[in-house]
Amino acid sequence: MREQLTEHDVKKIQEEIEYRKLVVRKEAIEAVKEARAHGDLSENFEYHAAKKDKNRNESRIRYLERMLKTAKIVKDTSASDEVGLNNLVEVYFPEDDETSTFKLVTSIRGNSLDGKISIESPLGKAILKKHAGDRVKVKVSDDYSYEVEIRSIQKTTDDEDDKIRSY
Repeated sequence: MREQLTEHDVKKIQEEIEYRKLVVRKEAIEAVKEARAHGDLSENFEYHAAKKDKNRNESRIRYLERMLKTAKIVKDTSASDEVGLNNLVEVYFPEDDETSTFKLVTSIRGNSLDGKISIESPLGKAILKKHAGDRVKVKVSDDYSYEVEIRSIQKTTDDEDDKIRSY
């Protein structure tokens, strides 16, 4: 599946790749060399742990590079009165008589526990490009859907401290 990324997401991923190649890779190689110097590799826990860390780092680099190659770049701009990426959206759930505020983000930054929902989630898809006051049907599956009402939209920008979720 092609990830939808903003230019900010691409920049953050490129920074992580560079950090992993220039800093983490060197540290991992040194840790393997040091552990190897301790002798018998068959019973050397430090050596096996260092190799595992080195391989995990290389795997993460490959994953991020593949993500960038196949990514679809999406704009994080929207009309002033419609829901778009990086907007804080206040949503009313009539079934529960509750209101929640979410930030709409790309899937790699989504974290519902942190109030960030992906534009690829059922709720994110349903409210994207809608307007304050709109009632929207959110289809979760063929058997279940619910309605929400968009109460307000607040424009924001990418936060510099947003973390790219690690899989």
